[in-house]
Amino acid sequence: MNAIVKDVMTAQVVAVRHGASFKEMAARLRQSRVSAFPVIDDEGKVIGVVSEADLLTKEVLAGGHDRMPGMITGMLERQEQKKAGGLTAGDLMTHPAVTVRPEDSVEHAARLMYTLQVKRLPVVNAGGRLVGIISRADVLAVYDRPDAEIRREVIDDVTSRESREGRRELAVTVQAGVVTLEGSLETAALGYDIVHKVRHIQGVVAVRDRLGYPGMHSVVAGSVF
Repeated sequence: MNAIVKDVMTAQVVAVRHGASFKEMAARLRQSRVSAFPVIDDEGKVIGVVSEADLLTKEVLAGGHDRMPGMITGMLERQEQKKAGGLTAGDLMTHPAVTVRPEDSVEHAARLMYTLQVKRLPVVNAGGRLVGIISRADVLAVYDRPDAEIRREVIDDVTSRESREGRRELAVTVQAGVVTLEGSLETAALGYDIVHKVRHIQGVVAVRDRLGYPGMHSVVAGSVF
């Protein structure tokens, strides 16, 4: 079972139009208790994202650079200086917006968040219209999956089939999302393939590889991937 964005996203999204004022955005951030929201055009398509950091840029710099230490002033990027003079969501937003689709994998969304160092991503349909939002908390929700359910999938979808091909039996235990694989296989390649597949099962935190193969003189027990 591989979770997709649609499984964990929030469908009720706080968004603003590109013409929303600074005052309106500040109020909505506070009232909705969110740290950012998508900016949409008149057709409901996502064109950017406004965050607390974007609003803070204006708050800090609106009074002019004379209030800022010289070294900090010199480090300000031209784009940030331009934002400081902005009055609307269209002026202050970060664009183009990085988005995901409902059918994208949660792993893909997580990688984007990690790479871009963002806390949430707008979710859009094929037409670019806003249908939801996915946050870091939503991504981490896949690890709430019960150990028994994870073990069942490991056995049904991976180890039973693969061990039959290798004519060996494997023991599978799961505790706190950590899967331990024990037993013997015909080849090391088959074992590596099994570990790889198990590692990508939804809810798996890590895999302890305690598998053995013919010809192995020793096995490093407890290797974690």
